[in-house]
Amino acid sequence: MAMTQGADGRSAEELLSWARELVDPGLRAAVDTLPAPVRRIAGWHFGWWDEHGRPAGADPGKALRPALALLSAQAAGGAAEAALPAAVAVELVHNFSLLHDDVMDGDDTRRHRPTAWRVFGVSPAILAGDALLALAGDVLAVPGNPDLTGTQRMLAGTVQQLVAGQLADLVMEERHDVTVRECLGMAEGKTAALLACSCALGAAFAGADRDRAEALRGFGARLGLAFQIADDLLGIWGDPAVTGKPVHADLRNRKKSLPVVVALRSETTAGRELVDLYRRPAPLTEPEVRHAVELLERSGAPAWCTDHAETLLADGLRLLGSAGLHDPAAGELAALARLAARRDR
Repeated sequence: MAMTQGADGRSAEELLSWARELVDPGLRAAVDTLPAPVRRIAGWHFGWWDEHGRPAGADPGKALRPALALLSAQAAGGAAEAALPAAVAVELVHNFSLLHDDVMDGDDTRRHRPTAWRVFGVSPAILAGDALLALAGDVLAVPGNPDLTGTQRMLAGTVQQLVAGQLADLVMEERHDVTVRECLGMAEGKTAALLACSCALGAAFAGADRDRAEALRGFGARLGLAFQIADDLLGIWGDPAVTGKPVHADLRNRKKSLPVVVALRSETTAGRELVDLYRRPAPLTEPEVRHAVELLERSGAPAWCTDHAETLLADGLRLLGSAGLHDPAAGELAALARLAARRDR
């Protein structure tokens, strides 16, 4: 993966490591307040320990959302440390959604380990996700929060958008007439809303004025859509050894990810053949899954998705550049956005 430099020379990868180091103490402290059985599941999910509670040091995830919150605070003229509650809160919400997603999608692995439901069971994993969600609102209630009611309402509203997006994703699996616009709308709720909230919460903790906060929110929303497109592409063409997630699971489940919907709506020969394949009642066999991948490629869907992600990224960067934000954080946000939208993991 190419190194993407920020304005002060820090690469996007270094920024993610910096955010992880800053947010982890607060994240661990928050999780430590949970009842022991729930804490054990959460700790496994975060990669901190094994199923018996012994230190493990596994992959804890990218920390993209905390990084956006911390850098947004700096870009708005505040200190990264002031936005740590926001960074912890969005990381908790993100991981609540992952715990539930893994159950709903039946995924066996995440971050190169068995998913929590595979280790502890479906119901315990769901309850652990619920606990992380409840905890997220609590961590915003700190003396340094300049707008407790506003930030808690913002986070709660974002969770509602996330849930609506996830529900739309499930409903679209059963439909054969999903449009590209509907698919993008689903991704706006399922993924983009939380990235937008990460930026807006960071700005709020920095006491940003309305224009800067809205510019950062808009940047995060566009980045979130580009990020989801990259995720959809990786779900089909990614390397599981690199991503830590199963490949082709979405195709087997007939999920309407953006590349699939673009192909189904393409009116190409390959797209029409994919329509027939997706409408078959029986589960797709491995040869059929491989054929579906070929049809997606022949339809031009991957190129369309990549181009649209680049357009979203460019729009987000224009918003960022027009908001009068502080460097080097503004440049670092741009570097992080380029990495997230063009990633290979």
